[in-house]
Amino acid sequence: MPLARDLRRVIPDVYAGFAALHKGAMSEGALPVKTKELIALAIAVVEQCDGCIASHSKGAARAGATKEEVAEAIGVTFLMAGGPATVYGPRAYSAFCEYADPG
Repeated sequence: MPLARDLRRVIPDVYAGFAALHKGAMSEGALPVKTKELIALAIAVVEQCDGCIASHSKGAARAGATKEEVAEAIGVTFLMAGGPATVYGPRAYSAFCEYADPG
């Protein structure tokens, strides 16, 4: 992403700090990485962040999440975020399916 590269050149320490935070938050711990990716994907739906949905759909697939687990996590977003989640939830499920079933 050219825009991100341009900004990263100007504030490399901020990007490095975010990368370290991401690594720390998403590493194996009391919660497995798969669970953390499902949480992050649900938050991405609620926040309506397409880039986050793509990133955490891929992460959830890599961590071994199933379609059923992703669907249930998205279902919780409907409860917590209402109508907007019914728009972004299917986007998230579709993105996950693309990563889970590479063609």
